[in-house]
Parts: sequence; structure tokens; C-alpha cells
Amino acid sequence: MAVEELSNTFGRAHETETLGTSIAWAEMGDGEPLILLHGLADSHRTWRRAAPILAEHFRCLMPDLPGYGNSGRPDAPYTLSWHSQVLCSWMDSIGIGKAHFCGHSFGSGVSQWMLLEHRDRIDRLALISAGGFGREVYIGLRFASFPLLGRKISPLFMRFIAPAALKLSPKTFGNIEPEEREYFIKVSRLPGSDRAFQRSLENVINFFGQQMQTIDRAHEISDMPPIALFWGSDDPIIPARHGLDAISRSEGITLTIYEGCGHFPHLDAPEKLSRDLIDFLKDPSPPPARYLPPSQNQKGIYGLLRRPEYKLADEGRVRNIQ
Repeated sequence: MAVEELSNTFGRAHETETLGTSIAWAEMGDGEPLILLHGLADSHRTWRRAAPILAEHFRCLMPDLPGYGNSGRPDAPYTLSWHSQVLCSWMDSIGIGKAHFCGHSFGSGVSQWMLLEHRDRIDRLALISAGGFGREVYIGLRFASFPLLGRKISPLFMRFIAPAALKLSPKTFGNIEPEEREYFIKVSRLPGSDRAFQRSLENVINFFGQQMQTIDRAHEISDMPPIALFWGSDDPIIPARHGLDAISRSEGITLTIYEGCGHFPHLDAPEKLSRDLIDFLKDPSPPPARYLPPSQNQKGIYGLLRRPEYKLADEGRVRNIQ
């Protein structure tokens, strides 16, 4: 696919060949590089409301992950490790050695895996509605990941169920515009989209919930970057209490919760989230994150409730934004 054929791309459009596939990506702004990663079955256009604000301070680099948007759809494993390898190769190809990362949902999982396997590529890390901090996840995704059955459901999900959900429940998806819904329908029906969705899903979710818990391995990293979490209070896909769980099992990490927002706070409250993200990335002396090993923390939100002396809000690590 030639660059001039890329549709619905905002900002400066590019296409890069790497590791046997093509990565379509857009960029806006100048300055320190900020890589924005979208979620499952989404595209770089999820940043359409926030990127213009962020681009006043950063060079925003927004790839379509393989299998989605205008990127290639290779016959690949679509594991988090594979995604991180593709991203590293893409960064090398465009001359980016290190960058700030901000991932949404599945993109946050890819970002965390980058941290586990390619720590030297990440400056600061922001995670929006993040996976990898608990088991709970939207029941529909659990069914789609079920062995054999899920492979029959995925094509229906991508081609019919998801487009219907976008139309019938727009608030769940950041009040998506009609033209964005049409674009999603178009690209989700491209050959290979079903396979990319199914393999990506199977690698992180099973019928019992999220099976990839990066928080359980994060304490292995001795040199953590500053990390900030951002969540919608009414997230129906991954509950905001997973963010509180992550805070209770760590030091130095902050959590900002946007009241009334769902799974897409960067679409529900783009001005507020962009402002808070800029503040985090521009902070001259943020503390490095540190995840506590299992012997030093009490896992889960129930562990947090058993520790009333652990006043996270008083420490300034949790904020609720109206």
C-alpha cells in the first residue's frame, strides 16, 4: 500500500516496511518523541482528539499496530513479545532510539512488554485504561478468546458485532463520530483482520480473564522509568480498580481517574487527559517507579482495603478529576 493511498490518516502520513510487514503511521508536532499506541482492533485515529494538543509539546508518533488500520496483516503470532520486536525494528527504521510511550488498553500491554524486554527504548511510560493489572475484563472478549468457539466468533465480532456496538453504544467508545465508525467497518473487514484480532486476543485473554499479568514480572526490572496511570471511573472493559491495585503494589506510580469517563478517557476528556499527560512528561524530577515483589505487597484491591494506613490520596498518588 503506497503512502498516498493511506486513508483517514491525520497528521503527516508515512509507511515503513519492517520485519516482514508494513507499519502505517502518522506524526504531528516537533520536539521529544512520544509514541502513542492504540488498543485492540483500533487504529492511530483513536488519538484524533488528544494528539493535536500533545503535538504542541511533543513529536507525536502514532503507528497502526500490525493487523489494524492501514498497517499490514501478516501471518504472525501477534504476541506481546512479537509486537515489541516489531516496534523496536520500526523505531530503528525511522531513527528513534528512545521515546516516551503512552499506550491505551492493549497498547498499554505492548508498552509494558517493551519495558520488560526493551527497557532502554523507553524514557517515561503512560498507561491509559491499562491491561495487565488484574484478571477482570469485558465478558465479550472472554467469549471471543474461547478455544475453537472464539475462532468462529472473531470474524462475526470484527465484521458485525463491533460495528453494531459502535452504533448502539457510542458512549462506550468515546462517542465515536459516524465517519470514524464507517472507517472502522472498512478496515476491520480487510483480509487478515480477523486473524490479527484473534491471535492478539488469545495471547492476553482466556475465558477466565486476562492471563498476561505484567505486574507480576515488573519487579524484575531494577531501573524503572517514571510511570503514570490514567483511567475512566466508568470503564466497562477494564475496571478502574485495577489502577488502584497497581498503586497498592508499587511506589512512585501515580493514578489519575476521570469521573464519568469510560474506556476511552482520551476521547471522553481529551483536554484534561492531554494536560495531565503533558504535566507528567514535562515534570523535571518525577520519581522512578518501583513495583514491590510479592513478599512486600498485599495483592489485589482487598489487600489495599486491609491497609487503611496506606493513604494513597494523601501521598498525592491518586487524583480524581471531575
